[in-house]
Amino acid sequence: MNAASPAPRRVRVRAPELIGKGGWLNTGGKNLTLADLRGKCVVVDFWTFCCINCLHVLDELRELEERHRDTVVVVGVHSPKFVHEAEHQAVVDAVERYGVEHPVLDDPELATWKQYAVRAWPTLVVIDPEGYVVAQHAGEGHVHAIERLVAELEAEHEAKGTLRRGDGPYVAPEPEPTVLRFPGKALLLPSGNFLVSDTTRHQLVELAEDGESVVRRIGTGARGFTDGSAGQASFNEPQGLALLDDGSVVVADTVNHALRRLDLASGAVTTLAGTGGQWMQGAPTSGPAREVALSSPWDVALFGGRVWIAMAGVHQLWTYDPAAETVQVAAGTTNEGLVDGPGAEAWFAQPSGLAAAGDRLWLADSETSALRWVDLDGAVHTAVGTGLFDFGHRDGEAGQALLQHPLGVTALPDGSVAVADTYNHALRRFDPATGEVTTLATDLREPSDAVLVGDDIVVVESARHRLTRLRLPEEAVRVEAVAHRTQRAATEVAPGRLRLDVIFQAPAGQKLDTRYGPSTRLLVSATPPELLLKGEGADSDLSRELELDPAVTEGVLHVSAMAASCDDDPANEYPACHVHQQDWGVPVRLVAGAADRLPLVLAGLDAGDGR
Repeated sequence: MNAASPAPRRVRVRAPELIGKGGWLNTGGKNLTLADLRGKCVVVDFWTFCCINCLHVLDELRELEERHRDTVVVVGVHSPKFVHEAEHQAVVDAVERYGVEHPVLDDPELATWKQYAVRAWPTLVVIDPEGYVVAQHAGEGHVHAIERLVAELEAEHEAKGTLRRGDGPYVAPEPEPTVLRFPGKALLLPSGNFLVSDTTRHQLVELAEDGESVVRRIGTGARGFTDGSAGQASFNEPQGLALLDDGSVVVADTVNHALRRLDLASGAVTTLAGTGGQWMQGAPTSGPAREVALSSPWDVALFGGRVWIAMAGVHQLWTYDPAAETVQVAAGTTNEGLVDGPGAEAWFAQPSGLAAAGDRLWLADSETSALRWVDLDGAVHTAVGTGLFDFGHRDGEAGQALLQHPLGVTALPDGSVAVADTYNHALRRFDPATGEVTTLATDLREPSDAVLVGDDIVVVESARHRLTRLRLPEEAVRVEAVAHRTQRAATEVAPGRLRLDVIFQAPAGQKLDTRYGPSTRLLVSATPPELLLKGEGADSDLSRELELDPAVTEGVLHVSAMAASCDDDPANEYPACHVHQQDWGVPVRLVAGAADRLPLVLAGLDAGDGR
């Protein structure tokens, strides 16, 4: 098959059963089967809660679910990357934290992931009302195509009498009456009070000095993007907070893809940056702040006179200039990984925490389980962490120490830095003077941030819905060292020549967008680099001949693909266009006689898929 061929007549493959050791959530205790879903258009969303692209897809699916509530059932299949994500309670927490309002199957052993031959987070699979797979999409930005397919399926199966309208199997859980609900970040105010982003409730909460008593709430508590007074304004899963020189607070309004400003005196909220839409490839990367789209800003910090933004959604750092009211990219290429060097060449993976300290901007790079920093010249350095697939809880010399998906960093008075080591439920410390990593505290539940208050450190225990005050210990806590690698079965491939095919079929009614040159792009690299003898780099063809070194028996192929398609209507002078993009990290093992072709589905179905 041509890797970028037009959509053929739909192939139908019988959908494998949905099975997972963790069982079902959001179903009122019922175990679902595909037979229970017969008559519905089913969208299976393979996700894991660490993955920002997965969170983007959750938001994309909300409107689809609402518009087709009586014909479509979205089913989440939670497929963990990190060890912590295989814990059932962590999945329960994530489903509530991110407002998931559809059934979710907890699949800690990746059983259904393997049955559906999934290779990337997120992946969406569409099953028709008779139980057949009719489409597969990897990455984000596909919901417009899925909605068009759903409309076709509704018409087809209505005519056949195989469409069943009515309510789906979703059962909402009982709400919990806590003061905070999965808080994200905290800020010590000049008054001595705390400002906390009450993320799941879409509010900011000011707490008294005890860290418990509510002084006021800012925001309606419903998802929205409205400026106004404390009682009128609305947010969408806000996270990072930073105090500006004028005494106001800048807020990373994550799911609104915006920066907001809170006037502490009046409680009024205004918008500083972002359009409310998500930045996509090809969009402007600098300009007037209110006219440039952002992508899941997760944290903010004032450094060098500018507000630095941890732009988790595109693996970059951006800056906002309060005087000029402009934004621009400061570091990162949008490629996901761990690469140091000048800002324009560096790679990040979901930067999620920032802290300025003198001549360094510290950052928690969550998906590489890394602590990194930016110098005054804008160059990027790594203190702790090795890449996307190694993580754990190990103290000692920084080059061999391990973290697990950290979300927060806090500069300490002695020049060291505390790390909210989120998935290890710990507070860690890195000392640049000695190059050592130690553990300050354990038995925290998904800590996501921390702030200094005198000799104490106040930790945001996100999954315990509270602030926890700790005395900074003089002696580090001793913990048993543990190391992990991402647990995904390696794909066996033949050494030597390997054909890589990224499958992309433009959705029905669309064509490849070639108005401004090639509409597709493929970037390939490997860990270790020696694995690839030939085929590394970028090109516009979605198929490529690779050559793998037989002497390197295993490694990871990093594949990034992009395709642009537009509505194919000659009468429309301004057709709607869409960008489809996905990054894969495919663990491979070289075995003589194994497959010499590696297909990765960006959109469509692989003709060679024998499921």
